[in-house]
Amino acid sequence: MNTAILLIGGNLGNRSQNLRRAVDLLDSTAGKVTQRSSLYATAPWGGVDQPNYLNQGLVIQTPISATELLDVMMDIEKQVGRVRREKWGSRVIDIDMIFFNEEVIDLPQLKVPHPHMANRRFVLTPLCEILPDFVHPVLQQPLSHLLEICPDQLPVHKRLPALTK
Repeated sequence: MNTAILLIGGNLGNRSQNLRRAVDLLDSTAGKVTQRSSLYATAPWGGVDQPNYLNQGLVIQTPISATELLDVMMDIEKQVGRVRREKWGSRVIDIDMIFFNEEVIDLPQLKVPHPHMANRRFVLTPLCEILPDFVHPVLQQPLSHLLEICPDQLPVHKRLPALTK
């Protein structure tokens, strides 16, 4: 069994309902979602003019490989209503694989650990809620320390406890 650490988010439509649907689909098609952070309202990254996001960190136990999980994640994004138009644009749902076990994966379609996660407070904050001591396999630092030194100062606010079924 593999452990994948994901971040889901979106800033269009009924954000909490879209996240819940994505979690339900992950749980029924990719493996068992074993941990979920609270929901966090976050400013859009990169200073772009768009609505705030709602984000949540997840841990999933999955029997499939990282590339198979990526395919499932992209299919779930489509089912929830994502249409890819522009990089870093507004979206109904986004599912990012941040870690897969403690592996380092460098493929054209998949980079794990996520290459920008250590510089993004909206990623680190929800993940630190559920996995503060998880050590980044490349940077060799726990997530809690990466959050302490994160250069990103965009606001991240806890909104709701973890959504459960």
